[in-house]
Amino acid sequence: MSRRSKRFIRALVANEQGKIFDLDGYAAVGMACGELIPLTESDTINMPAGGEHLFLPDRRPIVYNTSSEDFEVLTENPYAPGKQIFPVAAFNAPGYTISLVSAYAEESDAVQLPLFSYGAVGWSRGGFRVAGLRVDPERRQDLSLMPLDKIKKGVTKLRRQTPSNRLRRHLETCALTYGCPAAKNFFLGRYEAPLPTSRNCNARCLGCLSLQEKSSIPSTQKRIDFTPSPDEIAQIAIHHIKRTRRAVVSFGQGCEGEPLLAADVIEPAIRLIRKAVRSGTINMNTNGSLPAVLERLFEAGLDSIRVSMNSVRKSCYEAYFRPRGYGFSDVVDGIDLAGRKGKFVSINYLNLPGFTDAKSEVAALLCFLEDHPVRMIQWRNLNYDPVRYWQIMGSRSKDHELIGIPTLLDRVRQAFPRLKFGYFNPPREKFTV
Repeated sequence: MSRRSKRFIRALVANEQGKIFDLDGYAAVGMACGELIPLTESDTINMPAGGEHLFLPDRRPIVYNTSSEDFEVLTENPYAPGKQIFPVAAFNAPGYTISLVSAYAEESDAVQLPLFSYGAVGWSRGGFRVAGLRVDPERRQDLSLMPLDKIKKGVTKLRRQTPSNRLRRHLETCALTYGCPAAKNFFLGRYEAPLPTSRNCNARCLGCLSLQEKSSIPSTQKRIDFTPSPDEIAQIAIHHIKRTRRAVVSFGQGCEGEPLLAADVIEPAIRLIRKAVRSGTINMNTNGSLPAVLERLFEAGLDSIRVSMNSVRKSCYEAYFRPRGYGFSDVVDGIDLAGRKGKFVSINYLNLPGFTDAKSEVAALLCFLEDHPVRMIQWRNLNYDPVRYWQIMGSRSKDHELIGIPTLLDRVRQAFPRLKFGYFNPPREKFTV
């Protein structure tokens, strides 16, 4: 099919005031490392509710001229010559992974982008469309199901019930100041409750959400500045499990460091939880770096772990996580230990088009899944400046032959039909396929 016969979606740009508008005669373009792809209706979806549009400073939009059938970098507004225009990207709602990045060209002095994902977006038939895929049908973090008045009622009720609990107080800030969906769900009595605990971390992730040292980019939220006691943790978890169907409680949140470093309070907290309730799922989002500590937590009653990885190749993993006091082999040992203990293992796979769908990374992932007891992949968008990430990873991987994110997911499904795909930590009632 020729490009002329395809139904392109229109390019979106923003003016200096941030007003978004579409361009007649130009198609939206997505990029993946060095590849540019005009967007069509067939390879995009309606922009999911709850997503946001992002304005990209110090950059110029790359569009596809449908008349000349060529790509162009726009340096000024076609409707107002001499006026600047800027690229627009989509930060999609939870449950969706992007398949292409918004296409742009950087100016020579461009500052690094903040910690978001920058999905390609355009306009067609009266609505926004994005290059993305739905990977989890659950509406766990659908903001339309989280009315503010009900969240505030939940906050007021918990204040009365747990007046001195510092962790409850911290979660209030998460829900009402930072808009954390997990914290909102806790106060609504839904799904998964966060249990942030650790002030410290043994990694220096490039895209750390709660701590950016010697960096020009800000963290998106403040890290917890105290260590809750086992009683405080257990009080929050037990409350959530007792009132929530198929409840999940999770250590390891965006507002903390590595929870394995707080095992001295987490282990007794898990024992207190399990002494009070046998139902509910106790999960830990972790880097999996300390297998001996993980073993203690499994013995205490930890049900599942979600291990964050941007790559299953040592050099690429360590370039992003920049571990201190552990290595990639420790992460693998932690995953294998969980499998031997019969625990549910997910990978929090931080993916970005242009790297994750490179043939070498795909081959490595398939081999890894063959050799290790991973039961689920959570396809999470990497929140990091895409061009800088490609540059960092390109110095470690010379393979730029891409198969595309949709094809990647299809290949993994075909090779491992029992492997669960998703975005959220499942309750143990859903551990089996």
